[in-house]
Amino acid sequence: MKMKVALKGLILTVAAVTLTACSGGVVPEPTKTPGAIPAEYQPYYSQTLEWTDCHDGMQCATAVAPLDWNEPAGETIELALVRHSATSSKKLGSLFVNPGGPGASGVSFIADSLDYAVSGAVQKNYDVIGFDPRGVGASTPVVCVDSAAEMDEFLFGATDTVRASPEWFAERERASAEFAQGCLERTGDLLAHVDTVSAAHDLDMLRATVGDRELNYLGYSYGTLLGAVYAENFPGNVGRLVLDGALDPASSSFEVNLNQSIGFEKALRAYLADCIETEGCPFSGSVDEAMTQVGDLLAQLDESPLYASDGRVLGADAMLTAIIAPLYNPDAWSFLTDVFSAVADGDAQTAYSSVDWYYSRGDDGEYLDNSTEAFLAINCLDYPVTKDPEQWEKEAQELARKAPVIGPYMAYGDELCSQWAYPAVMTPHKISAQGAGDILVIGTTGDPATPYRWAKALAAQLEGGHLISYTGEGHTAYNKSNSCVNDAVDGFLLSGKVPATDPKC
Repeated sequence: MKMKVALKGLILTVAAVTLTACSGGVVPEPTKTPGAIPAEYQPYYSQTLEWTDCHDGMQCATAVAPLDWNEPAGETIELALVRHSATSSKKLGSLFVNPGGPGASGVSFIADSLDYAVSGAVQKNYDVIGFDPRGVGASTPVVCVDSAAEMDEFLFGATDTVRASPEWFAERERASAEFAQGCLERTGDLLAHVDTVSAAHDLDMLRATVGDRELNYLGYSYGTLLGAVYAENFPGNVGRLVLDGALDPASSSFEVNLNQSIGFEKALRAYLADCIETEGCPFSGSVDEAMTQVGDLLAQLDESPLYASDGRVLGADAMLTAIIAPLYNPDAWSFLTDVFSAVADGDAQTAYSSVDWYYSRGDDGEYLDNSTEAFLAINCLDYPVTKDPEQWEKEAQELARKAPVIGPYMAYGDELCSQWAYPAVMTPHKISAQGAGDILVIGTTGDPATPYRWAKALAAQLEGGHLISYTGEGHTAYNKSNSCVNDAVDGFLLSGKVPATDPKC
């Protein structure tokens, strides 16, 4: 789950390449029993995908879905897919993969990072399919700005107002309203239909179009919410589902924000414990003292920001993004040390290289995808928010208590969605997915973006949930932690085997 932060201090949570031209082949007619599908959905479920060569040995296709599943005869949208074909002659079917976000491109994930996404054994036995959900990437996209400069202004524009002052709130309200209006004008009716329930219905349709009776699925981060919502709405069509880096579907927008703040605070402490034992660390003393130093740095940048060579301002919000991005993976901790060291020397450029990676901003200043716009649009439909400033203030105080270094810069996150053109269509609730069968849920004890408690909660909610715990740092665990996790997941995907108890990897 990729958490987006720092919109001129406007922080939204929940929380991570273009499709090339393609040419050649088709898939068989869907084997899903036609009678099980309402007649008005038949044109979508029975469509034949034209798969054409792309991405050095893979195949690409475009599916058509209704803009609104409640009005299937109305407008339509396009959904982009990429497929790596199974190398075994006795393949098990298709495995759909979602990398998270929301807003991350599944097409790019599989095309560029297949070996990172799934093991060699899975590649051998499944057609691995990446897809861009509605509103994302090469599918019919959410669009909110006309230029990179406009996105830069929204994300990084300078402000002379004091945080949490009346002037600061007024500027946030103006910026939020302007951005929300831009999304509506440029995206149109699609903006009302990029919710996760609609995406789950798309996924069921895609399952049928590739000829699978059941959905086999691997979801990372936000992809776990999409998988859980699918299982809730289509329990009879669930095959082998793996949910890694789980969200708790019963958590409210604020609860997500709070637990991520606590999670990143803990991850920062883990990083600092490692850093202060390493030569060249810019911090000194105990972990508590180093945390105080980070807090002082953020406060200093909030008052007196640095400027990058391209004129962008590195204030506390952008610096928080620069800190959070490397905390997703402990292998990036040494780079975080470089960020802190450079900022201590008055250099904002290294910090902005971290920020730009996070926001998919290229070296030329252009954004590589619409992940930020899609992230915001999807979350605004998935999570109801309060419009009560007094409630915002109470929540801000709790954030500061529970995560005193990071929490103050994660507050007041409901501003943008409170200005959104359409109300949320989902309500947080427990998902049992009765009748869906076995589902693997993976949680990493030190995961900052999707805290371990969420994996425990989801596994307990699901009627067929099985928890796989990985003791370690970083975001998600399958194919990037140890053989214990990998063997459990591959055993399930390849043979349907589930562990009798949590193996506690």
